[in-house]
Amino acid sequence: MTSRILIGDCREWLTQLEPNSIDSCVTDPPYHLTSIVKRFGAANAAPAKSGKTGAYERASRGFMGQTWDGGEVAFDPATWEAVWRVLKPGAHLIAFSGTRTYHRMACAIEDAGFEIRDQLAWCYGSGFPKSHNQKDEWEGWGTALKPAWEPICLARKPLQGTVAGNLAKHGTGALNIDGCRVGDEVRHASFTSLAPCHGNALGQPGTAEARRGTQGEPKEYVGRWPANILHDGSDEVLAAFPDSEGSGPARTLKRGLRDDGWGMGDLPGQLRDSGEGSAARFFYCAKTSTEERGEGNNHPTVKPIDLMRWCCRLITPPGGTIIDPFMGSGSTLIAADAEQFNAIGCELSPDYAEITENRIRKSAGLFTEIQIECLAGDAA
Repeated sequence: MTSRILIGDCREWLTQLEPNSIDSCVTDPPYHLTSIVKRFGAANAAPAKSGKTGAYERASRGFMGQTWDGGEVAFDPATWEAVWRVLKPGAHLIAFSGTRTYHRMACAIEDAGFEIRDQLAWCYGSGFPKSHNQKDEWEGWGTALKPAWEPICLARKPLQGTVAGNLAKHGTGALNIDGCRVGDEVRHASFTSLAPCHGNALGQPGTAEARRGTQGEPKEYVGRWPANILHDGSDEVLAAFPDSEGSGPARTLKRGLRDDGWGMGDLPGQLRDSGEGSAARFFYCAKTSTEERGEGNNHPTVKPIDLMRWCCRLITPPGGTIIDPFMGSGSTLIAADAEQFNAIGCELSPDYAEITENRIRKSAGLFTEIQIECLAGDAA
């Protein structure tokens, strides 16, 4: 597998890549959450002043004082037009965002020519309310709720003809349902990749129970159809789901467009879930750990590797190439390598690019090739 780290503005890099050459895009762009100068300042307003606490000066720079979160790059249709250009027809795009600003990003993605296919929800228990508490007669009133989920845009570049024809020509256009089923992680799909996926409710990472199947195995599928809700398995999230007893029928994949696990329908089968407990077990669980962040990784918005693996696996054909125009500290590239995909990541900050390189070298397979490139005229 090959991981390319491109240091510089993604909008410049995307113009240098071949059009219609990349199979999918999985990215976590800036959310542009707190740029008060851009949101609320008049056109000719004076720069924001720091005041006694410096809060407004920090907010004018973006999320947690980060300059990369300011501006409008994720809200600019031109950004996503550049992504659209390099993706193959029918290729899918997954992009994370914030609850307050998702609509701006989704509209920009749609205006760039993508079809919005769905909105996913990433639910977690680690959010911290950033609220200004009131005093005096308004004691107990605040300004914000505790953040507990992030919306994810699932979009697709228009097909060339039918889904079947697009798959036959480009290998893109459908979702890898069987590779992302929930619950029992045994995979009996005809799937060319043998990379183990992280464990879920009934499968542990690296075991046969958590591995997708190979050519020649029976074409019966266990596990639940993947939903558009994902969670981190935290106590807070589990407590939000009611306890339930499983009684629904099993779902056996109806052979669809290709004989490789990319079919489009289910048929009733035997009972699949006679257990009981939190209804959270019906949704994909992507746990994270402090260790996977990596030493020296100070990026404030690191996503769990397991979550990014699921996203990569959902929309990328076997042996495909993923692009992440907002690479950050490299979670998408690490996930892509673990799933045996090639990946290209663009990162404006050389410091974060170095963190990505270190993380990949620590986690990647023996034969993974890492390429680091700078824009012409930039220092290596």
